[in-house]
Amino acid sequence: MLSYEQARKKVIEQVEKRKGPRAVASVSVWNALGLVLAQEAKTDREYPPFDRSTRDGYAVRSNEVSPGAQLKCAGEIKAGDTVRESLAAGTCWQIMTGAAVPASADAVVMIEHTSREGDLVRFERVVQRGQNIVPRGSEATAGQTILKPGIRLGYAELALAAQVGAVQLQCAQRPRVAILSTGDEVVLIDETPGPFQIRNSNSVSLAAQVRIAGGEPIVLGNAADHIDDLGEKIEHGLKEDALVLSGGVSMGKYDLVESVLKAMGAEFFFDAVAIRPGKPAVFGMCQGKPVFGLPGNPVSTMVTFELFVVPAIDLLCGAEARQLPLLEARLAEALNERSGLTHFLPARAEWRGRMPEVKALKWQGSGDIAALAQANCFLVVPAEREKIEAGESVSVLLRKDVV
Repeated sequence: MLSYEQARKKVIEQVEKRKGPRAVASVSVWNALGLVLAQEAKTDREYPPFDRSTRDGYAVRSNEVSPGAQLKCAGEIKAGDTVRESLAAGTCWQIMTGAAVPASADAVVMIEHTSREGDLVRFERVVQRGQNIVPRGSEATAGQTILKPGIRLGYAELALAAQVGAVQLQCAQRPRVAILSTGDEVVLIDETPGPFQIRNSNSVSLAAQVRIAGGEPIVLGNAADHIDDLGEKIEHGLKEDALVLSGGVSMGKYDLVESVLKAMGAEFFFDAVAIRPGKPAVFGMCQGKPVFGLPGNPVSTMVTFELFVVPAIDLLCGAEARQLPLLEARLAEALNERSGLTHFLPARAEWRGRMPEVKALKWQGSGDIAALAQANCFLVVPAEREKIEAGESVSVLLRKDVV
């Protein structure tokens, strides 16, 4: 049985090997959040396009400023003003943050370090050449590539694209991820379940996780525990870029997912992982598409999606697979778990100092969504550990949707 690290690596290797080129579309910078850039973006001019002041203060010749020196203020420059005059010797200009520094000025003195009476400005400190000035072209040269293909577009990347006038971006289209739940006990979320039935919450959580990962969820509903119905719906799901199933992957009589996929020619790379919750997770390739069979208990479904499906979606988006975002935290209360499996426990991390403190929440097992809704992370207990004392350093996997 593979560790979760080995299983995750297997997913990345197999999807990387088989992924094809993504279809590309032109997308407005307003609508490109989370997409992967497919074509480089270049600067349209130097940045900054002029020597820019980073402080409110006075533009000066640095060799004229010393403690007690006085200069006549010859004018004012605010951000956006056109500046054509050079700074005359023996004078200074009042200048605002973001404004263009006049020629001959080589420093800006912060207003806090001056005093003024009428047109005379008195300086309290020595100033260094270049102080509080960003030189023209120091951030980027004209025609420079500032965003490369394969980068995921976050708010900073979109702001940079907007700054250089790249208002239409060539982006890889989001991969379409089919979502199929299974089980005779499952009903639609807007139906009233019978005494021994449950609503299809997995499809809702999986659709949300697909969106967060950068994919487009295609919800196929629920398949009954019958080979014909399951096979028909799986065949439909295989028309998309990837297929994620929840339920039907354990060892029970009516856990049919693996056998149906096998009959369709699927090649499996693992059908169990040494984790709790989520041990009976399945990954394979069928008809050239990555297929994931995730355990049906909701917390198991959510954990295994984060561990194994997210890197596949990254690759299908045209990006590199992101590393698992594990952080270090201090354990608030001692833990005692069975060894042999890596545990992902619903937990809550609080930032009271430089290192977060984390506490495992009480929960009733992998069907307890209510406990997970109180958690902002999973506390990761290594397979070889049984007891971890309070105060020890542990790893946590943050819930990206709430942190």
